[in-house]
Amino acid sequence: MISVLLPVYNAAAALPAALETTLAQTGASFEVVAVDDGSTDPSPAILAHYARRDARLRIISRPHRGLVAALNAGLAACRGELVARMDADDRMLPGRLAAQAALLAQRADLAGCGCPARVEPAAAMTPGARRYLEWNNSLITPQDIRRQVFIESPLIHPTVMLRRAVLEAAGGWREFDGPEDYDLWLRLLFEHDAELAKVSRTLHVWRDHSDRLTRTDPRYRAAAFLELKTHYLAEYVVRPRNGYVLWGCGPLGKALLKALRRQGIERPAAIVEVHPGRLGEIIHGAPVIPPAAVDDYQKYIHLGAVGQAGSRERLRREFAAHDLREGRDAFFTA
Repeated sequence: MISVLLPVYNAAAALPAALETTLAQTGASFEVVAVDDGSTDPSPAILAHYARRDARLRIISRPHRGLVAALNAGLAACRGELVARMDADDRMLPGRLAAQAALLAQRADLAGCGCPARVEPAAAMTPGARRYLEWNNSLITPQDIRRQVFIESPLIHPTVMLRRAVLEAAGGWREFDGPEDYDLWLRLLFEHDAELAKVSRTLHVWRDHSDRLTRTDPRYRAAAFLELKTHYLAEYVVRPRNGYVLWGCGPLGKALLKALRRQGIERPAAIVEVHPGRLGEIIHGAPVIPPAAVDDYQKYIHLGAVGQAGSRERLRREFAAHDLREGRDAFFTA
């Protein structure tokens, strides 16, 4: 059985579509655990209406304590071996639950899987949001996800299905001043050595609007993502290689350098820069070198901190030219 975990807070306008598209799923045995997190709009009445029509829907009502508390309360009530996330303002496309359950049945090595999504309304997406979605949807295999996990959150939270045993062993979702979904992926990948993947079909509609938590809650600010990723970079990537080489000393590179310093990594072994005017300088105690000189720094992990269009592809070519394998010897961080 699959337990669909659906937190609900003042989502009356979109909730019927979320419930209908979830309850209409075929090819899988499932229940829906809806956690009403103290809604003050008609959401509780909508949930009660659908629960009377379909016994697979169970409702947990609780005072408003926020998303993470609602998720963990719902997890404690889930009876399925698999836990599928869903948001109250999204829509499931036909076959999502069956496709994800089938992938997890075929791949015992996977702790969970997501799926590509499309955003509605697409016309309202900013160029940055469109780039993020295209990048996220391109990550399908466990290798894709692990290799690029330090760029941004590689899975869209409400698209994910996880093995309940793995999720519980990881402690569920963590309440802290940062993004709970990205934190969970990093914990699973590095603390629990788990693997995550996606089915290749687009099976979820991610509804974007101005009130979405990722737009309004300070836990999802860029600085919170940076602090979270640098904790895992420092502990599981940089320290095991006894240091790092930073590629790019622009604003993103300097922000990463300072964040790693807050994690106890004092300075990079070197900074790689293509701008000829900076070569030979000492920045934050590290020499600035050209890409041609990186062969003397092969023992360190190499971190690419570039954000301009095309920069990541240019650095990939440099990594390949110096036998730096992405995911083993080099990671992008932006």
